[in-house]
Amino acid sequence: MKQEIGRNRSGLRLGYTTGSCAAAAAKAAVAMLLKEEEITHVKLITPKGIELYLEVESTIRTADYVQCAVEKYSGDDPDVTDGMKVYAKAEKIESFLKEEEAEERCFEIKDHIVLAGGEGIGRVTKAGLEQQTGFPAINKIPRRMIADAVDEECRQYKYGGKIKITLSIPGGEKIAKKTFNPRLGIVGGLSVLGTTGIVEPMSEKALTDTIWLEMKMLKETGYDRCYVVPGNYGMDFLCEELGVDEEVTVKCSNYIGDTIDDAKLLGMKGILFIGHIGKFVKLAAGVMNTHSRQADCRMEVLAVHAALEGADSHTVRSVMDCVNTSEALRVLKECGLLEKVMESVMERIEFYLTNRAGEALDIAAVVFSNEEGVLGKTSKADSLFEQTSRFVRQKKGR
Repeated sequence: MKQEIGRNRSGLRLGYTTGSCAAAAAKAAVAMLLKEEEITHVKLITPKGIELYLEVESTIRTADYVQCAVEKYSGDDPDVTDGMKVYAKAEKIESFLKEEEAEERCFEIKDHIVLAGGEGIGRVTKAGLEQQTGFPAINKIPRRMIADAVDEECRQYKYGGKIKITLSIPGGEKIAKKTFNPRLGIVGGLSVLGTTGIVEPMSEKALTDTIWLEMKMLKETGYDRCYVVPGNYGMDFLCEELGVDEEVTVKCSNYIGDTIDDAKLLGMKGILFIGHIGKFVKLAAGVMNTHSRQADCRMEVLAVHAALEGADSHTVRSVMDCVNTSEALRVLKECGLLEKVMESVMERIEFYLTNRAGEALDIAAVVFSNEEGVLGKTSKADSLFEQTSRFVRQKKGR
């Protein structure tokens, strides 16, 4: 039994990501490499602020390197990587410019730390992901977590030389076939993922109950309008780019339709959705549960609307071949169709949202991307944003 690290409001156990495992294993390996003593547990602070105290396993020490592992724990979230060991090998190196390292496509994550992907770590073969083609599928936040963890040990033991960390997940190539990695062009293994370092359980009942309770609490405290975001990306955009108070914001995860139904049942007067194009483009096809297990029509939607706006067959096919919406938006922008396509997409999003909401509930949506900012708004978005903001200010006496 893994030590429990916490539970969500529905009582489901939290877990920790492959990124946290990789950072903890790297930290332990570097500490043993520099300290030359056995370490059985390591402390790690995740980006979410939760402190983990993780067991270090399968340690191998040679004259040249130290390798150890941390076992992935997913809590109550159904995750195919649960129980897998994430290994990190730490070794001192003279230079990052060796020919074999260039071939290996390493990340230079600090001026004295290089990160490589070994057995069971996927390789990126298509453009459009966080990593360049040919590089290991180790996402940005896990790379930063590893860099910080390794740097901490180097400072503690006053080591000023260069260190190479090689991650591996034995069995990762086989397990990856059960994920979306092959469709994304990630071959040969798993991705090292995580934005907060913590795995949040994804029980559908727990999530929909939470949406209902959050909105009910707002309604009972006098708020009959609110903002709705799927998750952290939407919340960050809402707060940082639009300057909105998250106190009157409900997180809906993938459950757009359920959230609209809840708002109607609770007698809300208006809800404004703010979401990333990667999820919300599916609304233009009438998809009200945006989880990839339910539907993935992102490229189909963008390709169809590109064709409606006059794109030639080559452009339509290029959009269909994209692995994510960032790449598809780039294609549309390069051919001068991005604005028209998003106008067309937003019209369909408005059609389906309004159809689900009915006449009693004002509803609107804002769609954004990290690269382009606001991509589109439905017709009532600005007025509903202003109404909600004004209502919040009045409630707070500002």
